[in-house]
Amino acid sequence: MRTKEAPYALPVRRRTVLKAGLTLAAYGFAPVPLRALGEQTVKVGMVEPLTGAYAALAEAEVAGARLGIEEINRGGGILGRQVELLVADSGNDITVGVEKTRELIEHNRVDFVTGNVNSAIALAMTRVTAENRKLHIVTGAHIDEITGSLCSWNVFRICKSISMEVNAIADVLVEKFGNRWYFLTPDYVYGRSIQAAFERKLKQHGGASAASVLPVGTLDYSRALSDVGTYRPQVLIDLMGGGDQANSLRQIAGAGLTQDMAVGGALFELESILAVPNAARTGWWTMEWWWNQPSVPTIKTFDAAIRSRTGKASSARHWFGYAAVRTMAQVADEEKSLEPVVLARALQGYTLPGDIALDPNRAFFRDRDHELMSTIFIGEVHPPRDDPFDVFTVRAAIRAEDAAGPPDASACRLAFPS
Repeated sequence: MRTKEAPYALPVRRRTVLKAGLTLAAYGFAPVPLRALGEQTVKVGMVEPLTGAYAALAEAEVAGARLGIEEINRGGGILGRQVELLVADSGNDITVGVEKTRELIEHNRVDFVTGNVNSAIALAMTRVTAENRKLHIVTGAHIDEITGSLCSWNVFRICKSISMEVNAIADVLVEKFGNRWYFLTPDYVYGRSIQAAFERKLKQHGGASAASVLPVGTLDYSRALSDVGTYRPQVLIDLMGGGDQANSLRQIAGAGLTQDMAVGGALFELESILAVPNAARTGWWTMEWWWNQPSVPTIKTFDAAIRSRTGKASSARHWFGYAAVRTMAQVADEEKSLEPVVLARALQGYTLPGDIALDPNRAFFRDRDHELMSTIFIGEVHPPRDDPFDVFTVRAAIRAEDAAGPPDASACRLAFPS
């Protein structure tokens, strides 16, 4: 396996140290001790929407990444150097997300970049990281383009693509409940893309649909739900995310619609399930990872660590952040390098070790498009049982390869720099 020596650590001037400390303070961190900077720590920059509708999801990704960094440092760091996680708030805004990514790269000199929950922000970040030749592992943004038509040599993704999610659940919803659907859709690139993917599958079944497209941050769903009642679908597909999904499902349950139609969709994440009353904990959904997998004993240690830090069970979002930083460290140590091109080539086809994958099947980055192939879980959401976080029952575990389609069908065309 090709290796490259770690870059020589140039002396850090006092003015540079002070400037870095002020920048970190702006992110809500105390200045880094001079001794740590003098030792040239390895830096991971993470950009997440810590304010706004997706804050709970973003906070979980950060918590998972922090756990991963703690474990990496206990194990000796990366190439024998300690690791720092620098977190910036993108505020659910593309321009801010791009600015924060540039700041982390140009001023804080991060070695790696990770994030973001918001698909539009994550896609914009990939252009910045490609321009600056930084290895970038996208944690929780789902649009196909990230590992499809707008893929980049330096970008890998932990969460599933929209197509994978839809392919895993759409046929189940038709077979169980029928082919007349109504969509509640967030008005940005993720929402429009996932609705279109569901509609393509529905068309294959001769189905019909209608939709309400709503701004991110919508508070009152009464008009949309009135239209749902008029349309009388067999399935109400809720594509809203984070706090918006929790808010919409509260109102769906309050309006009594769950008595008249099935509810479901691609994702109803643990953070959102925990934010709604029992009446709204219903429907058939996908999970990109689930904490209750008795056949995967390594999950117990991870789940216990997250519970001890957050007071809640581990979620897919915790795992996204954790897997991203652990994978970066693992491949850097194996390759004995921080060189982005070396690491990106090494990650093509790379199988995550079991203590990082936390998956019943092989989890690996597909070499054609850098999408992580890990198991998709389909099942039912319900009120808690013995454990207060036992709110989802897995009914089927789908191999990612079966939902992703053949590699040669990917729109991704990767070109590595020389």
